[in-house]
Amino acid sequence: MTAATTLPPGRTLGVLGGMGPAATAEFLRIFATHVPAARDQDHPRIVMLSDPGLPDRTAAILGDGAEAAERIRKHLFTLVEWGADLLAIPCNTAHALLDDVASSLPAPLVDIIDATLDEAVRLSPGGGWLTATTGTVASGIYQKRAAARGYPLHVPDDVEQERVHAAAALVKAGRTEEAARTFQSVVAELRRRRALPVLAACTELPLAHRASAMPPESMISSLHALSRACVTALL
Repeated sequence: MTAATTLPPGRTLGVLGGMGPAATAEFLRIFATHVPAARDQDHPRIVMLSDPGLPDRTAAILGDGAEAAERIRKHLFTLVEWGADLLAIPCNTAHALLDDVASSLPAPLVDIIDATLDEAVRLSPGGGWLTATTGTVASGIYQKRAAARGYPLHVPDDVEQERVHAAAALVKAGRTEEAARTFQSVVAELRRRRALPVLAACTELPLAHRASAMPPESMISSLHALSRACVTALL
């Protein structure tokens, strides 16, 4: 994408947000910076449905995810009814619930898992650490897709995973500084074992990382990856 590239007129991005609200807001902020625009009119139309009341996605994956998956699917259909011709969900765990039905949606869904792994392969071809909610890790969606690419993706142990999940929960609770300390400590331990970046495969984790003292190159952000993939899909 060059500075002269502009988005074609008439495209509409439908964003299903609220999982969680801070991550959705951060996605919209990042997306605005990635669009090759010189004025308001160069940006795409966005319609957003934010539903923070969706059932917890990790609990759904570890239990019965049918209700959460169906509600997410209905919301995506609603976004298309509102005019969206491209869909995005800034939540990794939600994608794990939709993995089997994405192809039946009424408009293309930009896949945050593939987008993040694309970024990982480009930025750290030697591998990376998976940092995500316990639901995303338990689903195996990242591990399966990384294996299909031949990409070395390392998973934290159970104790480390609890702390990663806790960091995401702290961001959701508005305790970002505490989340930053928790996330920074576990990332430091992971990188001592293998000096590889972490894939922030939960959209709360980039906010924790940004609030920490960690260098940018220590993380591959699923929010940035999704944003760039959306811009590419809209071109």
